[in-house]
Amino acid sequence: MPQTFDPATERADLPFFPMARAAGCPFDPPPEARAGQQEDPLRRVRLWDGSTPWLVTGHAEQRTLLADPRVSSDPDRPGYPSSVPRDPGGSSISFILMDDPEHARLRRMVTAPFAIKRVRALRPAVQKIVDGLIDDMLAGPKPADLVEAFALPVPSLVICELLGVPYTDHGFFQSKSSTIIKRDAAPEQRFAASQALSAYLDALMGDKLDRPGDDLLSGLAERVRAGELTRGEAAQMGVLLLIAGHETTANMIALGTLALLEHPDQLAILRETDDRAVVASAVEELLRYLNITHNGRRRVALEDIAIAGRLIRAGEGVILANDVGNRDPRVFPEPDRLDLRRDARRHVAFGFGVHQCLGQPLARLELEVVYGTLYRRVPTLRLATELERVPFKHDGSVYGVYELPVTW
Repeated sequence: MPQTFDPATERADLPFFPMARAAGCPFDPPPEARAGQQEDPLRRVRLWDGSTPWLVTGHAEQRTLLADPRVSSDPDRPGYPSSVPRDPGGSSISFILMDDPEHARLRRMVTAPFAIKRVRALRPAVQKIVDGLIDDMLAGPKPADLVEAFALPVPSLVICELLGVPYTDHGFFQSKSSTIIKRDAAPEQRFAASQALSAYLDALMGDKLDRPGDDLLSGLAERVRAGELTRGEAAQMGVLLLIAGHETTANMIALGTLALLEHPDQLAILRETDDRAVVASAVEELLRYLNITHNGRRRVALEDIAIAGRLIRAGEGVILANDVGNRDPRVFPEPDRLDLRRDARRHVAFGFGVHQCLGQPLARLELEVVYGTLYRRVPTLRLATELERVPFKHDGSVYGVYELPVTW
């Protein structure tokens, strides 16, 4: 008989999100979140508003629920476990917080540019960007901030080119997107930043309607002309793609480099290979090991769901802690060890099911080019400060470092 949660007899005393990384290791999930992962992969936690949703830490249970149509991504449904107070005016994150069929309708309109074959064709362009930024960094002063000189510009340049956004505006949209994903930003601040980005993309959409080009925003403008999208919907999709297209990858580049510098035996594997298959496998392991989205994928049950000996009732919230699921020893032996030779392809860093990350082929390509190039071209790359002095992003839903001083 599946067990339910009785607040009179059980405690939900883990204040979930934000929680610090494990003491002494900035790459590991909080030990409190991992406690009892194998024995009890579903348990209750208490959020900032006093609600007690289910925390799902088991890898298999996460994949099962992410693929289950009986859970909803809609934050307007009662019981949805919001990580922060809702912004005034509601969500502006477009189709990722919608359910099918509306989710599928909007997602289909931006699927083609991220298809694997089309993304692979971008490799020479991404390689040129990476090589150019490395040239600039090597020609500049030492030490250098890898975030500013390399990690942020790589995905920003790529997504600007793909979308048709002027790179000269990157300071503006990086500032606004950072506010949107910052956990301790006031709701009014996040709303203002979201509105500013929406207005910016709306103006760009107007330009694309008048003067279309060969880019993703022009493709959305064509959908607007055909009556398949409103201009507002198209602008909001542009906001989502712009934020997702640079924030996550930039943090993976910097944090991945730091993790490798702290594991020189693993760094040597990338520094000494020109085998793309080895690099691709290393990318999957770094995605599993770091898993920079630490806010958990959030859902609410539409029906009663029996899973792992528990009963999630309709209307109860669910948080799927993907960073913890990727450290499940039932799937990944010695999960706290970074092992670039490991087969890590079953990780849930990009989610699972119908809502899995649309841009994952592009993110993989960028990381393969970066990890396959930077350490070979700069074989003496090293940290220019102590690990304890590196400023980590403990205040956002995307984990990383604010700066990474390096030298060579």
